[in-house]
Amino acid sequence: MSYFKNAYILGLLPIVCLIYNLIPKKRYLFLLLVNFAIYFYLVNFRVVFLLVSILSIYFCGLSLNKIDSKKEKLLKKSKEDKKLIEKKIKNDKKLILLFCILLNVSFLIVFKYLSFFTININHLLDFLHINYSVGTAKFLGPLGISFYTLSALSYILDVYNGKIVADKSFVKVALFLSFFPQITEGPIARFSDTADSLYEGKKITNQSFVLGYQRILFGLFKYKLFVPRLNLIVSKVFLDYTNYSGFGIFLGALAYTVMLYMEFSGTMDIVIGSGQIFGVKIPENFRQPFFSKNISEFWTRWHISLGLWFKDYIYYPICLSKPLKKLTKKTRKLLGNQYGPLISGSIALFVVWFLNGLWHGAGYTFLFFGLYHFVMIAGGNFITPLVVFICKKLHINRENIIYRILQTLKMCLFVIIGELFFRVDTLSNGFAMVHKIFTNFVISGSEMLRFGLSIQDYVVMIISLIFIFIMSILREKNIDVREKLSTKKTYVRWIIMYVFILIIIIFGAYGTGYEPIDPIYADF
Repeated sequence: MSYFKNAYILGLLPIVCLIYNLIPKKRYLFLLLVNFAIYFYLVNFRVVFLLVSILSIYFCGLSLNKIDSKKEKLLKKSKEDKKLIEKKIKNDKKLILLFCILLNVSFLIVFKYLSFFTININHLLDFLHINYSVGTAKFLGPLGISFYTLSALSYILDVYNGKIVADKSFVKVALFLSFFPQITEGPIARFSDTADSLYEGKKITNQSFVLGYQRILFGLFKYKLFVPRLNLIVSKVFLDYTNYSGFGIFLGALAYTVMLYMEFSGTMDIVIGSGQIFGVKIPENFRQPFFSKNISEFWTRWHISLGLWFKDYIYYPICLSKPLKKLTKKTRKLLGNQYGPLISGSIALFVVWFLNGLWHGAGYTFLFFGLYHFVMIAGGNFITPLVVFICKKLHINRENIIYRILQTLKMCLFVIIGELFFRVDTLSNGFAMVHKIFTNFVISGSEMLRFGLSIQDYVVMIISLIFIFIMSILREKNIDVREKLSTKKTYVRWIIMYVFILIIIIFGAYGTGYEPIDPIYADF
């Protein structure tokens, strides 16, 4: 489902909003019906896997609650066997949690990774000269399975850890996991983020409708003015990089980085705006990532919901595990308080980025993408104390504007190289392209014209980029433009909105030469 098509923005969403508002009460039931109807339309009978995921977390969550209440009764009856009771209760809870996790993750493995794993097993068997091969099969998975699976796991893990109480309403749990604007590309919401407001079923107000569509228009602006144009550059360079110099390849990688940001953050604008119309506050997924000082900070601002999921459910549990606690104790003695904890932290970080790369796709380029960022972030963690020491000795102010600009430029270079490997078909192509960037970087204006874009295309993108940059600065300073706009007179607000719509219609890239782009993150 492309959120950028008129079928969604001018068709589906307004119709759903109209019917939703005409229903006097229990609007959540209509919303649930819409969620499943849309998802069934997109994936047909594969909707059953979403339903199984919902049923599993619902009943397993209730079972965990039941065990907790049973524990309190047993402890009141027999205080002498407290340790044995607690141990049995804990084991019972672990079994339920393990069943729920394995069930949901097994769907993800079968649909997304089975083919990749079997191909590599066959390569290994061939390498070992074993005359046997595993049958390979590739199944068409449910749309958005990577996103709703992580949301489902967050629910059951939060219930297990006592952060939330399992909800008795099946409808509420189903609404949380199936909300149609976010199911295909996220963000990865937690139950506490959206469930209550979805179930409450507030009536859509004029203000929520206008504010929601303002955010939707901003997402549409990002997509229409950038993505089809940048895709011309990206498709040409990555299809046959040998025809371009290092400068041309760098422009292709830069174009892909910007295109990915405009497409994904634009999608998030439309998703969040759609949620706002229904009175649902969907968590932000981007926070001016290109203003970061280093690559570690970049990943706290880009795809925020995924980063928080890995931090809360993978990174912290590994760091707080007994083996790593023991390791931290030993390394503190050997390396001191500054470097000692970094060893354990790096082990947990490795697991996080290995899984992060795998989450994005079943392929060596995605695994390399993940491990590349592990090296960058872990390396930065070890080098930072040394950099701080050198800057202090040389009396360099690290908050100086020039120093910060240089830091940001360095961060952008690392990100662009990372995204290059994210986009390439094979690792060998990626290494060859990077080699060319650093050995054959010859700036040429004529190479830019080979991409098929006109001067007008470049002018439109440059002016639009300046506008987005200004908007990003305002957001960085916590200035809410839409809130400021809401205080203006009605005719002023509508004039600005109509001007924005006209800009999208007049300067957007459509028609011959500009190929429509399928949602990029829907594949992950």
